[in-house]
Amino acid sequence: MEPELRCPISTDLDGIRRLVREHAGRGGLSGEPLDNFVLAVNEAVTNVLDHGGGTGTVVGLDEPGGVTVEVADDAGLLSAAHLAAAEHGRAHTAGFGFGLWLIQHLCDQVELDQSPQGSRLRLHMDVRAAHPPQPALLVPDEQPPVPFVPRATGPARTVLPPAEPA
Repeated sequence: MEPELRCPISTDLDGIRRLVREHAGRGGLSGEPLDNFVLAVNEAVTNVLDHGGGTGTVVGLDEPGGVTVEVADDAGLLSAAHLAAAEHGRAHTAGFGFGLWLIQHLCDQVELDQSPQGSRLRLHMDVRAAHPPQPALLVPDEQPPVPFVPRATGPARTVLPPAEPA
């Protein structure tokens, strides 16, 4: 499978987010699912910069039915134990690992491969799951009236209009 996107990890996070957004948009993501996916990839790249070896590659793959981005860390410091701790909330309660927790909760699928060449975090979002049917939008003039239901929270009070200046 030929990559659709390939760029080195750098401190130019805006540029990387832009490339990932374009890749994921071409793959069929839009709206909130697109924003969530870009955020997840940003977290993975930031982890490489802050906790990994600082070098690696972002690769976007063209896959049917979904969008996939692989974030490769040349140092290979990310382990399955890190992912497991973050998934169950143990890591971020200790002051770290929130990014990994977030990645796992924003993406439909997260996989980790480790080899002597480094670690590779594979983030995937299903396009079908990303676009649930949306309710029909109402034009403001066509919105049904919202019924007024008074709340009984205590003794009745009379609200007087402000006094007119004399």
